[in-house]
Amino acid sequence: MEKLKQRILEDGKALSGDILKVDSFLNHQLDPNLMMDIARAFAKQLVNKPINKIVTIEASGIAPAVMLGYVMQLPVVFVKKKFPKTMENMLVREVYSFTKDRVYTVSISHDFLTEDDHIVFIDDFLAYGNAARGIIDLCAQSGSTIEAMGFVIEKGFQGGGDALRAEGYEVISLAIVDSLENNEIKFR
Repeated sequence: MEKLKQRILEDGKALSGDILKVDSFLNHQLDPNLMMDIARAFAKQLVNKPINKIVTIEASGIAPAVMLGYVMQLPVVFVKKKFPKTMENMLVREVYSFTKDRVYTVSISHDFLTEDDHIVFIDDFLAYGNAARGIIDLCAQSGSTIEAMGFVIEKGFQGGGDALRAEGYEVISLAIVDSLENNEIKFR
């Protein structure tokens, strides 16, 4: 998606440790017009899939997932990084966050992820695929089907997308960054 790539080049920053900082428009401050364009780009690629639910994980995947839910007129459910006292019938999995450098125990109610669900998983970043692995496990626990996975930005040099594709998952990445070497952002 050219508009997204241009925004990454204009406002993104390559930091040491293979971090791409895009908090001015994606995962801290949001650009709602860009989010809508992102949602439309995902929807265009998902039009022939039998999707009945969008799943994301707290927190930065929520904005693009909700916008996609609006465009596709589908419910959005997000996996929580903390156990709410009100949640029952939980499915649970540990997930390592590359950006935060910590392990989260994530949960989702089996009431909202069932064997009848055909989902698309939406997230802001794909690095090593840890969040995606968590979703794969939660879907296996629930009996739901993953129709596709969509990522706003994939860090191609970290291999998560290649591994998921090799396993047969449809991975849709709107911008694939191949390198952040020397603080320079290079796309595939």
